[in-house]
Amino acid sequence: MELKVYNTEGEATAKTVTLSDAIVGIEPNDHAVWLDVKQYLANQRQGTSKSKERSEVSGSTRKLHKQKGGGGARIGDINSPLLRGGGRVFGPQPRDYRFKLNKKLKRLARVSALTYKAQKEGLMVVEPLKIETPKTKTIVSLLNNLNIFDKKTLLILNNPDYLVSLSSRNLPQVKVVNVRDLNTYDIMNANQLLFVEDAVAELNAFYTEN
Repeated sequence: MELKVYNTEGEATAKTVTLSDAIVGIEPNDHAVWLDVKQYLANQRQGTSKSKERSEVSGSTRKLHKQKGGGGARIGDINSPLLRGGGRVFGPQPRDYRFKLNKKLKRLARVSALTYKAQKEGLMVVEPLKIETPKTKTIVSLLNNLNIFDKKTLLILNNPDYLVSLSSRNLPQVKVVNVRDLNTYDIMNANQLLFVEDAVAELNAFYTEN
């Protein structure tokens, strides 16, 4: 798939880049995408919810009244889950929500997500960004020139660029990632994928190697 390369003024240059059909020309696998997104969201969960059980509640362990003959229901101590202030039955406990997915399945999921974006014309390529001082208006100007300011945009770089990240962090609709850190959730969550030119070659190489 050939993509035009735009300059920072939003004008199409004479250059084009090619994305491998192995990345944006496959038959998407919806189930793989679902699993990878599910794993990503599960990995974000802290799993620190905790409630006290009967044995952990602070209170006397004295039996409140005798077992029989009182005319009432049988009851133990004041920490019983049946009483106000007692322990909780089957409450949440700290746990790890992470689960494993095979490397090939995760690759299939990401390639499927990229294929979906290609089918919906959600891919653009821009020339390398040259930012000397971090300014939000630099990124705002770029997005306006490309007519994607109102879209949720994933800006994909070849190498980490602190100045680009710093210039983008005040824009809630923009997320900056490195090409090797792409994940299915970010791809599907964005309306527009904006590649910096040299990131496309890196993407092709990475998915050919893996």
